[in-house]
Amino acid sequence: MTPVHFAFSSAFLLGLTGLAFHRSHLLSALLCLEGMMLSLFVALSVWTLQLDSTGSSAAPMLLLAFSACEASAGLALLVATARTHGTDRLQSLNLLQC
Repeated sequence: MTPVHFAFSSAFLLGLTGLAFHRSHLLSALLCLEGMMLSLFVALSVWTLQLDSTGSSAAPMLLLAFSACEASAGLALLVATARTHGTDRLQSLNLLQC
């Protein structure tokens, strides 16, 4: 495994462990998801550059567009949750209540 692949893999796994173990606030979960998506974007971009293929050059931009949509939806949920519940702590949210 090259140092570049190790860096991308460790960045993704760091975001995954942050998402798995530190889920106290919704904002921290969203930041971990965003870190995972950015590491996937950079890894896919480097992989496309290493292959020198023009056919898969649109894939990183498509992933970046989906990542932006995911981030905007997450921030909208964060604002709505903070307005209705007054906090973004995940333990205080009751999913059975409307």
